[in-house]
Amino acid sequence: MSADKNNQNKEKKMTEEELLAQAEEPAEKALEMHPFYQGKLEVSLKAPVRNYDDFAIWYTPGVAASCRKIAENTEEVYRQTNRGNMVAVVTNGTRVLGLGDIGPEAALPVMEGKSLLFKYLGGVDAYPICLDIRDTEEFVSTVKALQPSLGGINLEDISNPECFRILERLREECDIPVFHDDQQGTACVTIAGLINAFRYVDKDIRQAQIALIGAGAANVATLRLLTAYGVPAGNIIMSDSSGILHEGRLDNIEEKYREKRRICRETNAENITGDIPDALAGSDAVVALAAPGPDLIQPEWIQNMAEDPIIFACANPIPEIWPWEARKAGAAVVATGRSDFANQVNNSLGFPAIFRGVLDVHADSISDEMCIAAAEELADFAAEDGVDPDKILPTMEEKEVYYRVAAATAEQAIKEGRARREKTREEVYESARQKIERAQKQTQTLMDAKVIPEFEQ
Repeated sequence: MSADKNNQNKEKKMTEEELLAQAEEPAEKALEMHPFYQGKLEVSLKAPVRNYDDFAIWYTPGVAASCRKIAENTEEVYRQTNRGNMVAVVTNGTRVLGLGDIGPEAALPVMEGKSLLFKYLGGVDAYPICLDIRDTEEFVSTVKALQPSLGGINLEDISNPECFRILERLREECDIPVFHDDQQGTACVTIAGLINAFRYVDKDIRQAQIALIGAGAANVATLRLLTAYGVPAGNIIMSDSSGILHEGRLDNIEEKYREKRRICRETNAENITGDIPDALAGSDAVVALAAPGPDLIQPEWIQNMAEDPIIFACANPIPEIWPWEARKAGAAVVATGRSDFANQVNNSLGFPAIFRGVLDVHADSISDEMCIAAAEELADFAAEDGVDPDKILPTMEEKEVYYRVAAATAEQAIKEGRARREKTREEVYESARQKIERAQKQTQTLMDAKVIPEFEQ
């Protein structure tokens, strides 16, 4: 029996109290293990030190030769240094993991965790940068100034609407890839799951009516990728905490929320008004990235959706509706953000491999089309043996998916003329495989040698 089937069976048997207790368990362990290891990262060497004479090669006087080479041609930096594999995970701590504005210091454990995932799942050397900066202009100029050391920038946990301005500016003004995982990462994996969900119910996603519950960074980006994928904007209905976005609400939305104002103008062709139940009525699918449930979506609202409705209830730690309640109400496919239920919509399936691909071809940006290429590869990988309603997405344990998504992303970057380095799809696949396997073997070797000590409970 697959892990996803096991998860589905477990969710039916466990009570709500047991599920809540299970959701709290990782937090309890985190408070024990973080102090034990004092974080998750350290700087380690990739070059040998055979004896102290090697310092003359790696540092002065020998290093001057490499410096001169780069001064003559700045592209040499990618050959002489680790810049091409270095990503900064940047935040100001203004919207952290549903915890809200907790500040840059409190955000550091999350950024370290993101860096760990980058290394283990993508073979990418990532480092957390927590900035004590709230002003958008200052934030943008500071991040831009970091470029000479970096192959890419991953933005994380920045409040709305500043996160949109920052991503927009940095994508335009930087000559290295800039990605906001709360936007493009979530949207990429969500689109992948939707592709297979619509395959399973045998409907054309490009003709579907889709409700988006929540108008934060993730769903705004999901809307953008859906329309880029071919879903008409008029077929999409988005609601925020005040109800459905429609033209009649324009006067009540501040100018700074220009994404919401654009959504009011461009989506919801029938100008439907009301709240969540009205958005769901007649819709083929709902993607909820809103407040934790479990009662934000009611079973009777699902019963008013189109035939074989698709439910993505992705709030953490408690989804907007429990999966078994959604299925009981008639849902054909259910996904959540949790690993203990079938069909986890997990950003970690996307960002490590997307960066692996763009870094390997020295791309200058990450476009929406690259994210769609990654989403299609994720969906195709999961569907190779047929579309299973309880496995519409790969799992993190399936290592090959990272190699394939990296290759698909790099191939799209080359097609768009965004790559400084030409490689075949096969070359990127093999490079990704080697780098990811190296990172995972390195971790296991350090664990086996007790250099990473075992945590004893």
